[in-house]
Amino acid sequence: MRISKSRKIAFVSNNAWSIYNFRLDVIKALRNDGHQIIIITPFNSYVEKITELGCEHISIDFDNKSINPIVDIRFFLNLNKLYKRLRPDLIFHYVAKPNIYGTMAAKRNGIASVAIITGLGFAFSKKNLLYAIVKLLYRFSLNGATDVLFLNNDDAQLFAREKIVPLKKINVLPGEGINTTYFAPFPPREKNERLQFLMSCRMLKSKGVEVFVEASRLLKLKGYEFDSVILGFFEKNHPDSIAPATVESWQLDGLINYLGFREDVRPSLAGADVFVFPSFYNEGVPRSLLEAASMELPIITTLNKGCRDVVEDKVNGFLCKMEDPFDLASKMEAMILMEEAARKKMGQKGRQLVISKFGMGKVIHEYRRIVAHLF
Repeated sequence: MRISKSRKIAFVSNNAWSIYNFRLDVIKALRNDGHQIIIITPFNSYVEKITELGCEHISIDFDNKSINPIVDIRFFLNLNKLYKRLRPDLIFHYVAKPNIYGTMAAKRNGIASVAIITGLGFAFSKKNLLYAIVKLLYRFSLNGATDVLFLNNDDAQLFAREKIVPLKKINVLPGEGINTTYFAPFPPREKNERLQFLMSCRMLKSKGVEVFVEASRLLKLKGYEFDSVILGFFEKNHPDSIAPATVESWQLDGLINYLGFREDVRPSLAGADVFVFPSFYNEGVPRSLLEAASMELPIITTLNKGCRDVVEDKVNGFLCKMEDPFDLASKMEAMILMEEAARKKMGQKGRQLVISKFGMGKVIHEYRRIVAHLF
């Protein structure tokens, strides 16, 4: 599907890294269709990569985790002023504050906008005052969106059931999609001396990092020899963040090997035997699971929404209970005791699932459909 007339399309998110890593193929496709792309995010090192694609980048400061209403009003006013000057034909908003305040600013300026709910995050983890406020803001703001896209059916059903968004505006994407050519199995390597479990995520408690560490402790107490490796970055000021000192203590105890942030996770995935992701966070569809499955790693993850969309229990991995290190340990033990050929077969089935269900082509088609429908 190609669009003959060039349009000015903006992407607005909380950081340039997520735009580059999660939406690169979509942006390339829309650029190839002849559209002008503007990226609006806070400035970081990925801005240069974005401009190298031929996109314009505009920096805007905001804190996606602040609950200060004055800061939020200032963010709305800044976006309103920016949209009035730029006059894009269409805006795609990502994460909570752009979805809320960006959609409001777009409506105020008569600009078509699409809200992509990539996950419900921390605000929806408990039904407290924050939950009530955010739900109210979503209900008010998303009324002005042309479309509201979700990454899993559970989140879409919640917004429909709570009457946050009219059903006619809702659609569900197959996650953010994954480039299965880029995330493809590496050539065969020498077998690890000890089975390696790998976890890649933001260093948040709700991602299940502590659960993974405790499960590793339980198995080591039983005498099993294996390696638990963690990749990821720390999020300052996040209420759920794990302290760097805590991670350092885990390393000193010999429970895990923390390797920090990796710009390219493929070598680490290729060197691992099993991917572990015991999240109880409000996920969309975790990108880390798609990357691991696409590279033919068997997976252990939770029955959490979004996670269970990527893993069929006992087919391409195991599903375990949330916040339960004992159940996770039992699934890790099953992987240790499993024949290598059986684990490899699980990994192959995982890649087949990702190609059929989460291929990037499906996501690009949906973005093109939205552009064609609006114009």
